[in-house]
Amino acid sequence: MSIPANLKYTKDHEWVSIEGDVATVGITHFAQKELGDIVYVEVETLDQTLDKDEVFGTVEAVKTVSDLFLPLTGEIIAFNDSLESAPETVNSDPYGAGWMIKIKIADKSEIDSLLSDAAYKQLIGA
Repeated sequence: MSIPANLKYTKDHEWVSIEGDVATVGITHFAQKELGDIVYVEVETLDQTLDKDEVFGTVEAVKTVSDLFLPLTGEIIAFNDSLESAPETVNSDPYGAGWMIKIKIADKSEIDSLLSDAAYKQLIGA
């Protein structure tokens, strides 16, 4: 199972890539595998500022619907529009083309609360 070392992770199975004060967020390989075939990604919080752990959207799979939780407080500045027509990209490339949102980070100290790749591997028993 792929767990890139250059990313941060949450207990809710999201990955975070940080460049300056912008974070790119998606769900992990483990999460997409557990959900199964993803058929819809909904994010209606574009241009909104939300607190860490607030729901920013949902992922719908054949079997279930799952909430997406914001890993860091900030403004959602981008949504991956390509997921509207090809949500299955989250299954095929969760760490690349399957990214979901970009956040302008409001409080960089929250980054310290994210999990390292080693801590995430321990969480999922990998």
